Amino acid sequence: MKKENFKQGITDGIPIALGYLAVSFTFGMMAVQGGLTIWQAVLISLTNLTSAGQFAGLDIIIAGGSLWEMALTQLIINLRYCLMSFSLSQKLRRDETWGHRYGVAFGVTDEIFGVSASKPGKVSAFYNYGVMSVAIPGWTIGTLLGAISGSILPDFIMSALGVAIYGMFLAVIIPPSKKNKAVLLVVLGAMAVSALFAWVPVLSKVSSGFVIIITTILVAGLAAWLCPVDEENAKEEAHEA
Repeated sequence: MKKENFKQGITDGIPIALGYLAVSFTFGMMAVQGGLTIWQAVLISLTNLTSAGQFAGLDIIIAGGSLWEMALTQLIINLRYCLMSFSLSQKLRRDETWGHRYGVAFGVTDEIFGVSASKPGKVSAFYNYGVMSVAIPGWTIGTLLGAISGSILPDFIMSALGVAIYGMFLAVIIPPSKKNKAVLLVVLGAMAVSALFAWVPVLSKVSSGFVIIITTILVAGLAAWLCPVDEENAKEEAHEA
């Protein structure tokens, strides 16, 4: 049974690994451009597994930000993983040991959580191990390839490839923005606040890490206040899923 769950996890994890390969390639490339060594970039990806957190953290490292700034930024950006872990802990089989639960916790990402949560019934830790066994190498190898490319390719090619990360984020935010007015307002609000910090002389002196922290708390807080989720609709959507 464990072997079957592990094999199914590998199968479900292959598309995730391919997506990770493309995104982490950009991270590796940007890390080397920012002054990190190839192996520093690879080590970050191997031990973090968080795209938004890593890109934000990279900006702070390059800017020479403080450890407090880094810690707060990662807390805000990655707080969702706590909620995912709470949910996944109820999804795992009751007989899973604490050791297995800690092992599964290391690999909680948006995509791995998504495939695990969508499985009918309880999920074995070995299913998650199967997904992680291809997803984590995909993220790490992509970083390695991007870092190597960043150290040997000409600057004009690197500049063109650097646009890829913005294309990735557009692909993520546009579909839900079309379906949900609240999501669209959050996206536009975040763009507006970020623009203020970039163009207003006084605000432009705020470091990138604190810009992320302030923007996230401010925009997300206003969205939660102005556009609360209707409990009845949320229950119906969860039931349909």
